[in-house]
Amino acid sequence: MSSALTTHSPVLQPSNFQELVGFAKMAAGSDLMPKDYKGKPENIMIAVQMGSELGLAPMQAIQNIAVINGRPSIWGDAMLGLVRSSGKCASVREYFEGEGDNFKAVCITKRVDGDEITSEFSVADAKKAGLFGKQGPWQQYLRRMLQMRARGFALRDGYPDVLKGLISGEEAQDIPPQTIDITPQPKRVEQTRAPVDHIALFRDRLAKCDDLRSVDGEWGRWGTTIKRAAEAGRAISEEIQGAVQDMIAERRAELEAEVAQTPIEEMAEA
Repeated sequence: MSSALTTHSPVLQPSNFQELVGFAKMAAGSDLMPKDYKGKPENIMIAVQMGSELGLAPMQAIQNIAVINGRPSIWGDAMLGLVRSSGKCASVREYFEGEGDNFKAVCITKRVDGDEITSEFSVADAKKAGLFGKQGPWQQYLRRMLQMRARGFALRDGYPDVLKGLISGEEAQDIPPQTIDITPQPKRVEQTRAPVDHIALFRDRLAKCDDLRSVDGEWGRWGTTIKRAAEAGRAISEEIQGAVQDMIAERRAELEAEVAQTPIEEMAEA
């Protein structure tokens, strides 16, 4: 009895995207769907599309293609069937040998148009990959898992034109899902500076000025303040600039008037 997986052009074959969407939605609600596809029309669409590229009917694709961690793969037996039915495979031979860590599965295949390809996978390889003793099939069906890994490597190396980049479902199951760090990041505390009331600040400073020299000093200080505020991206409005300048001018005028009214004798004594 041949293990070749028959490929053909089925009657029920979605011919466009809308038909594929309709088929996927209908199939997702069926009790006949494998649990990985139950209620997941998006996964069914991926499997059917990938199957069509391999020459599989929609239901063959659903039964033999697994979407694992968002990546389509094909079960090892279906992988072997596709290769044997492709017309490009002359032979496939599998066996076990060795003991202990050297116990291994061997897969040898020969293309019609090429040389033999040999792949091995041992207990030592499984230990190195962190698979040996892993909960699930690696504990329960060690020989089977070694066989599927050796087979997958040999067939992928020998028939990339047939498998279109698909890996075996048994291998895909052992690839850890991509993790996304969702640890909340500490909120950055923005150092906010209270707006400066330049008018009140310079009003107080000017009130302490008792001579023209100190007022002129405030005029220079105000020019520096305007420049530094602009460089820091906190430009002072023209309205405030004008108000402070007027205050400085008014204070200077007041002191000039006081000087003009001061008797010469008092100025000389000062």
